[in-house]
Amino acid sequence: MNFIKIFAPATVANVSCGFDSMGFAVENVGDEMTFTKTTAKGVKITEITGANGLTLDPTQNAAGVVALAMLEKHPVDFGIEMTMHKGFSPGSGLGSSAASAGGAAYGVNQLLGTPFSNLELTQFAMLGEEAACGTPIADNVASAVFGGFVLIRSYEPLDIVKLPVPDELRLVAIHPQIEVKTKDAREVLPSQVSLESAVTQWANVGGLVSGLHSNDYQLISNSLTDVIVEPARKHLIPHFDLVKSEAIKAGALGAGISGSGPTIFAICQGDEIAKKVHRAIKNAYSNKNIDFNVFTSKINTEGVKTITSK
Repeated sequence: MNFIKIFAPATVANVSCGFDSMGFAVENVGDEMTFTKTTAKGVKITEITGANGLTLDPTQNAAGVVALAMLEKHPVDFGIEMTMHKGFSPGSGLGSSAASAGGAAYGVNQLLGTPFSNLELTQFAMLGEEAACGTPIADNVASAVFGGFVLIRSYEPLDIVKLPVPDELRLVAIHPQIEVKTKDAREVLPSQVSLESAVTQWANVGGLVSGLHSNDYQLISNSLTDVIVEPARKHLIPHFDLVKSEAIKAGALGAGISGSGPTIFAICQGDEIAKKVHRAIKNAYSNKNIDFNVFTSKINTEGVKTITSK
């Protein structure tokens, strides 16, 4: 293989109760990236479209950092040239840097002859997350690489559990056209939490995992509650409480902040309820003098995938 074009999905991280430990991949929103073998060694990023302000310097770009680390670990007699088309905005709360990092890990691995496992690809992609947002978090990149729902059971050592996805699960998300930087969103988090809040939170994580395994939509709904992170962050997102309440009134199983925001996600059962939630969320944000877009998606169970290769 000398060339590959891939799709790297957007992702929703935290999923209410699972801060830094849960996430899932989106089916119809993401980046397209190409990787081409070159006779000159090293990594070169030749083009980035769809977003402004992203560097072509591979030592500073999330995708470039991943590719360089992989070539250092697995030396070869060729170089790699990359292009990226961003399908959604950085700072959206939908894992923009994770799509770049996870996509790079997958694409480079294919050109190398697939020497690395998905767990190793996630570890490489975490280096890209660290370069982009200062913290080597795994929830977004693991969701992009593995697809579906994932649970980061442990960071030391890294242990990722891929969870089942009930067939009728749908995502509705609204992206207000403002930027919330991950670094800023982490700075507002409490350094300590009460035992009561901790017990509530980890019980909800257990309930969500159980609900996904048993196709129990009511249990999923009951578990999509965040008593620690959401209360500290929601003031960063205009009209968050209104959007969440309208989504739930329209039938959503639950709603919350996607990643560090400003995107707000709602999880629904079935297409009809998703359509109602889509309308309700759109109406809630109309006439607020903030541009926004709303989309509906199935859960992407495949993760990063090949579009074409030769």
